[in-house]
Amino acid sequence: MTSNSNQLILEDFKVGVDNVIFSIDSQKNRLLVLLIKRTEEPYINQWSLPGTLVRQGESLEAAAYRILSEKIEVNNLYLEQLYTFGGPNRDPRESPDSYGIRYLSVSYFALVRFEEAKLIANHHKITWYMIDKVPPLSFDHNVILDYGYQRLKSKLEYSPVAFDVLPEMFTLNDLYQFYTTVLGENFADYSNFRTRLLKLGFLIDTDKKMSRGAGRPATLYRFDSEAFAPLKDKPFVFI
Repeated sequence: MTSNSNQLILEDFKVGVDNVIFSIDSQKNRLLVLLIKRTEEPYINQWSLPGTLVRQGESLEAAAYRILSEKIEVNNLYLEQLYTFGGPNRDPRESPDSYGIRYLSVSYFALVRFEEAKLIANHHKITWYMIDKVPPLSFDHNVILDYGYQRLKSKLEYSPVAFDVLPEMFTLNDLYQFYTTVLGENFADYSNFRTRLLKLGFLIDTDKKMSRGAGRPATLYRFDSEAFAPLKDKPFVFI
């Protein structure tokens, strides 16, 4: 007979959702991430990723969308689940006095365009930070942010995530600037990038033009998801 001292002790979990919300500012060639200043303990007055505890009867994805809707207004966005962070002692509320409660973070990453993302929270408590200027964050949010940044870069290499964020019609330069903002100016030469994507056949010429400044009007394209389907999940489509 097994004694009580050898019985397994199961953890009691609370589940939170933390969002890594990136925005692409192609006009200034900036990749930004949304941060909030905490208004309560732990880590009061420190910056963190936008997050929430999951409510009773609420799905994880619904909680992620709720965070987004409380912080920004935007029409076009991309959202996917990132990773679950649940190591012991990742949250200072996991003390002996908390009766064994552990705090899991199911993280999501979202991508929006800076030009169309309107902040709807108190401007003193929420702001966009350049990715290379992020301060030390509360909890393990610097680790979550880094994980999200690496996922974003890899997604851009093989998936059409950019087309969930760009307008329905866009120029090739719009698309190129989107990629250089995240991957850097040296990820691909514009001429090679243009030639490669047009050859693959999933960008459709709309026969419409857009004028910007004194230059020659640029052709507007749209993304054809059916034409892209044979390339889905193949590596390095876009680089």
